[in-house]
Amino acid sequence: MDALGGIAAATEGGSAFVSFRNVQKTYDGETLVVRDLNLDLPRGEFLTLLGPSGSGKTTTLMMLAGFESPTHGTITLGGRELNRVPAHKRNLGMVFQNYALFPHMSVYENLAFPLRIRRMPKTEMDQRIMRALEMVHLSPFRNRRPSQLSGGQQQRVAVARALVFEPEIVLMDEPLGALDKKLREELQYEIRQLHERLGITMVYVTHDQGEALSMSDRIAVFAEGILQQCGPPRALYDEPSNAFVADFIGENNRLTGRVKEVQGSTCKVTLDNEGGETLALAVHDLQAGERCALSVRPEQVQIAPQPGTLPNIFSGRVRSVLFQGDHLRAVIQAAGVSPIVAKVSNTGSGHGLQPGGTTPFGWDTEICRAFRAG
Repeated sequence: MDALGGIAAATEGGSAFVSFRNVQKTYDGETLVVRDLNLDLPRGEFLTLLGPSGSGKTTTLMMLAGFESPTHGTITLGGRELNRVPAHKRNLGMVFQNYALFPHMSVYENLAFPLRIRRMPKTEMDQRIMRALEMVHLSPFRNRRPSQLSGGQQQRVAVARALVFEPEIVLMDEPLGALDKKLREELQYEIRQLHERLGITMVYVTHDQGEALSMSDRIAVFAEGILQQCGPPRALYDEPSNAFVADFIGENNRLTGRVKEVQGSTCKVTLDNEGGETLALAVHDLQAGERCALSVRPEQVQIAPQPGTLPNIFSGRVRSVLFQGDHLRAVIQAAGVSPIVAKVSNTGSGHGLQPGGTTPFGWDTEICRAFRAG
């Protein structure tokens, strides 16, 4: 039994707990804000919806919450179709960026509100409220009003209120967006710890890639209303399925060129503007003569490799070297290509990198991913 009295932690045999099937949403009858969304969540998962403004991630959350209705398709929760179920009957907890607390009520009364609506006996209500406040470390503040709390404390109250009535799922819409960096990182850790302890299903919306990578079991990346890729954070970072995901998740060197030849899963690409050639992993089914985009992570760029140790070696002029604590960030200009960013471990002399100097650099075939240009 969990801290709030029995929220299920296990996935039900791997079956979908929440399911979107062919879901579309338009507000004006012309532009699709969400396009043909098919997405499943197992019970107990922490799923983050990630994407830039206007990508469809918040609209997807609002449809699950019941504040918006799908134009087409179905949403189910635990096998029950939600399309015609009003928001207040979906048994979902909700946390907003602006806290949405009642300013005239104390912390205790804010948490009591959803329990009174459910006509809970006072003894049980008191027990649940105190357990929820203990989880977010706010028991001593139960008699204060929101205006007497810091922003971080107010958001902890909002999280506790979303959990106190034991919802089937908790939805969070950019809950940490109004907080400073240090406090945001503290609450990221606390929310993740609550999820692991309670095992409750959480759907979290953010545009912050770092936040998504550090908190999620899986990340669903959206752009222009389309689900681009969904998977564990490391899979999205190491194995992006298209150029958008490669660029949006973490820092990325993006090159362009034309496929010269294809051999199995690898291809040889002639880089634009006489930038030379590189061998790459063909993520898509590329054909000779086709335009493509290439992705190489900065930490995978090797500086001053020994001749013959890498299949792809170039030479360039060092434009800048920035000290960033545990690593150096070097920007290298090579002939015919965009500036290449390399992150080098801050050990020894940093391979002797000096602004204005020249250095060889390169990468392995497997970490240079080739996508169809689009």
